[in-house]
Amino acid sequence: MVKEAKYRLIKLLDKVEIRLYENLIIAQIDGYGDEGFDLLLNYISGNNTTKANLEMTSPVLSEKDSITFVMPEEYTLENTPKPNDERIKIHKIPERYVAALKFSGRLTTSNFTKKSKQLLKELQTSNIKTKGNIFSMRYSGPFTPWFLRRNEVATEIDFK
Repeated sequence: MVKEAKYRLIKLLDKVEIRLYENLIIAQIDGYGDEGFDLLLNYISGNNTTKANLEMTSPVLSEKDSITFVMPEEYTLENTPKPNDERIKIHKIPERYVAALKFSGRLTTSNFTKKSKQLLKELQTSNIKTKGNIFSMRYSGPFTPWFLRRNEVATEIDFK
């Protein structure tokens, strides 16, 4: 079973969850879109300076041409193995509020657009302001049947 990044549910709108994520350590590659997945998978499978196999966690985050793996919670910026591939960068995402809308099925451009509009409409109705771009969060492995896949569209929000 793949571990998930921890968050605290703060509020439920109609279908949108307002969540508080604590600091996250991430491995990110820009400019490759979904093709960066294999590069990140190689990194957590031992293509790093300590040859460590890192546990896969979910969700996998995607935004425009970037793809991101969340590191297991025991890792910090100081103890996360350095990637051998210089295209992979290790970052810390500080604690933040995120609005997320869950859906099942394939994450297609059409689904992303449709669900993004739904997310923004609910936030606008609740007078909640966004603080960045919408990104996708994928929880299911590539061999999960399409009708069982769990996906989300999400955005950082200004929430107090």
